[in-house]
Amino acid sequence: MTSHRHPRAQFSSKFGLIAAAAGSAIGLGNIWKFPYITGVYGGAAFLFVYLGFILAIGLPVMLSELIIGRKSRRNAFGAFKKLAPGTPWMMIGSFGVAAAFLILSFYGVVAGWSIKYILFSITNHFHNSTPGDIAQSFNTFIADPLNPLIYQVIFMIVTGAIVIIGVQKGIERYSKVLMPVLLVLIIILDIRAVTLKGAGEGLHFYLVLIFPS
Repeated sequence: MTSHRHPRAQFSSKFGLIAAAAGSAIGLGNIWKFPYITGVYGGAAFLFVYLGFILAIGLPVMLSELIIGRKSRRNAFGAFKKLAPGTPWMMIGSFGVAAAFLILSFYGVVAGWSIKYILFSITNHFHNSTPGDIAQSFNTFIADPLNPLIYQVIFMIVTGAIVIIGVQKGIERYSKVLMPVLLVLIIILDIRAVTLKGAGEGLHFYLVLIFPS
């Protein structure tokens, strides 16, 4: 009896692949905490070291993953199972799946918060609110045992639906839209940030070459 295997789904364009890869690599840490860590640990000195490690470690790892995926045409677990059957390398694929699960468990919560804050923005919830009012609103929201869970479930359903749709019609299509939108939002926030009062001190803290004592 002859078995017929369906061809594995692939990205239809290089831009779609790059957008999806960037979406999996760029996290809240890059936008939220990285500027502060950079300033604390040396400003430009830390930034240059960080970029050096990206080129020395991050780039080879990314190229290795692309080569493994292209050669095996399998997922993270199946790739090592096919290329190195019966060897401990199969565990690497399992670690990758476990790491993705743990990361999703964190981002699912934060993404649920984001959905709630989108609704806050649409309803102009923070109009005339002080920073203290906003902080109190957030603390009240996350202290609720049910509300954050509801928004996390909404996010997980949307994410699951996109993955189920497939690579081209789901992941690639939405990455092509959402990643450029993210880039535009970051540019807008950057422009706004450098026009605020005290922006000069912030840029000095972030970029000036200072070695921590």
